[in-house]
Amino acid sequence: MATSSEILASSGIKFGTSGARGLVEQFTPASCTAFTLAFVAVMKDSFEFNRVAIAIDRRPSSPAMASACAAALHSAGLEVDYYGVIPTPALALKAMQDGVPSIMITGSHIPFDRNGIKFYRPDGEIEKADELAILASDVEVPVVGPVALEESAAARDLYIQRATSLFPDDLLSGKKVGVYEHSAAGREINLEILTALGAEVVSLGRTETFVPIDTEAVSPEDQQLAKTWAAEFGFDAIISTDGDGDRPLIADEKGNWLRGDVLGLLCAKALGIQALAVPVSCNTAIEKSGAFTEVMRTRIGSPYVIEGMQQLQGRFGAVAGFEANGGFLLQSDISLNGSLLKALPTRDAVLPALAVLAEAVKNNIGLSDLVAGLPQRFTASDRLQEFPTDRSQALLAGWKNDLAAVATALKLESAIAVTNQTDGLRLTLENGDVVHLRPSGNAPEFRCYAESVTAEKAISLVQNSLRHLADYRV
Repeated sequence: MATSSEILASSGIKFGTSGARGLVEQFTPASCTAFTLAFVAVMKDSFEFNRVAIAIDRRPSSPAMASACAAALHSAGLEVDYYGVIPTPALALKAMQDGVPSIMITGSHIPFDRNGIKFYRPDGEIEKADELAILASDVEVPVVGPVALEESAAARDLYIQRATSLFPDDLLSGKKVGVYEHSAAGREINLEILTALGAEVVSLGRTETFVPIDTEAVSPEDQQLAKTWAAEFGFDAIISTDGDGDRPLIADEKGNWLRGDVLGLLCAKALGIQALAVPVSCNTAIEKSGAFTEVMRTRIGSPYVIEGMQQLQGRFGAVAGFEANGGFLLQSDISLNGSLLKALPTRDAVLPALAVLAEAVKNNIGLSDLVAGLPQRFTASDRLQEFPTDRSQALLAGWKNDLAAVATALKLESAIAVTNQTDGLRLTLENGDVVHLRPSGNAPEFRCYAESVTAEKAISLVQNSLRHLADYRV
């Protein structure tokens, strides 16, 4: 009988910035069983439990993977709480409340031919040390057949209750909100929450074909769609998420999608957060706003943001974090509108959307006015797909020690003033512009982030950098 470490080592599946990711065909029943049993073994070193929770996104491959994971749990004598298609934060919230580990089957925004598994301890996301322990675990892996799963609505209902209980029932009365549903795991939940808070809600773009929406690289088609919808319907906002509902995508009344870090900044201000942990790729308007006592910059990925929040928690009463993709993480219990908002230290898409809408209502202004009130630093990002990871890593390894080479390769208009190698290679130019290169942790993609004094300049920096990087694919 093979062990979990043997199966996982030969599977080709790797841990990225958020969970284990790989090609659909790599997530065989054997690899799903190996991951599940290794995860359980690692969790049993620190926690006592007799149940594990599971949920999925809408990818066609997700139900079979969930069935394989459930069969593995049954073989280990554990019960399964199955919650069906729900957002990742809804699963995490319920499992953490119950004090049990959980498994989310999702590939989030990565391409359609891939999928993933995200693991949660009873107290939150697994840490990098847990990932290493899972891969090294030598649990014997039996051959198990698929099992039928009976779905519970308990996690869904709890998530809706958490969101709606924070605000008055008429918060969005008189507001018209579009919900870009596509194939998002939480599309019905988003509709229900907004309706419960009094909004006139219009459903947009629902599809039964999975669409890998990337909130950090919104397609030109989706950018135009939002502008068209805003003009046609007169929306106050358009709400959407990525595939598994942990990264928000929100457009203002003009149909302009808000950058995720701008949304996170507005949310953190609205919640009265004192200290933030954010990745190095986030907009410097966070510090320039002067709204926070401390801002800690981390590597990209929620595990690093969580580690930063934990370090801040001992010194501050209200701690949170967010990422450039918009996912908002709440480390501390805080008071909001007279209610206690319990911590949820994993990416959530609903809280930032509602907090920012509430702030606009409170000030009787539009979302675009909220954004205009921030320090005017603009960011953009995109990626080259099908760019071999080993190739992008090799390029950066060379360029970190040869700044003249990277300046020549990207044809930068200004000299490099400062470099930051916290995650990838972040270049601050003498004119104040920023260009940040980083291989994706989830897929063979080379990402570029840029920051400048105008949105157009930031976009141009990204486009020009990626055009020149394309010459280095092979």
